[in-house]
Amino acid sequence: MFFLEQPLIRTLEVFTAMPESMRRRQRSAWGDANRHGAIVDSFLEGPVFDTQGNLYVTDVPWGRVFRIDPQGAWTLVVEYDGEPNGMKFYDDTTLIITDYKQGLLSLDVTTGTIKPFLARRNSESFKGVNDLIFDATGNIYFTDQGQTGMHDPTGRLYRLSPDGKLDLLISNIPSPNGVALSPDEKVAFVGVTRGNCVWRMPLQTDGSVSKVNQFFTSYGSSGPDGLAVDTEGRLLVANPGLGYVWVLNIRGEPVEVLRGPVGSSITNMAFGGPQGKTLYVTNSTDGQILRAEMSSAGLPVNRRTGA
Repeated sequence: MFFLEQPLIRTLEVFTAMPESMRRRQRSAWGDANRHGAIVDSFLEGPVFDTQGNLYVTDVPWGRVFRIDPQGAWTLVVEYDGEPNGMKFYDDTTLIITDYKQGLLSLDVTTGTIKPFLARRNSESFKGVNDLIFDATGNIYFTDQGQTGMHDPTGRLYRLSPDGKLDLLISNIPSPNGVALSPDEKVAFVGVTRGNCVWRMPLQTDGSVSKVNQFFTSYGSSGPDGLAVDTEGRLLVANPGLGYVWVLNIRGEPVEVLRGPVGSSITNMAFGGPQGKTLYVTNSTDGQILRAEMSSAGLPVNRRTGA
């Protein structure tokens, strides 16, 4: 790949790792389907912060949600029959979870109570929802990935309004994963994992999308996953196959590359810290949370907390 200027390359540091007592060293249905039967003791995703500075993450194969305090200590919030992936706060105590098995769920983090939020569309189950983002008016944009890919480009991006109206925005994505909005919320970005790229989707005033284009192209065995946007309008792209976070300017050019340890799988990220300028990253296959200090804070991602 040719760059006009060489991007700054930095190394992500380890903030904390899942304690050994919480790891499950046994086969799982998720591992059989997605890791060729390998034992996967955890697979971290969905990082998001609450207003007290606690970091919440999902453990996909084992249906778990953890809370990690600012000192790096882990607490199990809930374990249930599901495969939770992305999460965002709807209010100070309620997480909305995109769960591959059960659709959209709500979780009360104070009690560990899980409830259906949007299980199906017109009585039809989703392919397997993956990630979500709130806009300023409370709409939820979420991806429906399932096992789609270049062989089956039928992944979808939905928008769910606060009054319950569900719009199918696009339905031909080969493996839609992370989703993010531009600072003015006029553009949606979607990580296209099996297409090894990021799509840019202008959002029209009538609620539709138009002139969708490929904004960024990566390479390797597993392409873009989680996305984030900072206050400069830069798009951050987690790339598990490379163990990178790409930091792209508004033209889609890499200006910075954050590297995880050798063999890491960087799946998603969230901004936190006192000024919102510390990027926390899930290294999924190693059960680690990595981090790096950034020059700009992240945009708000939650519905009511403003975090």
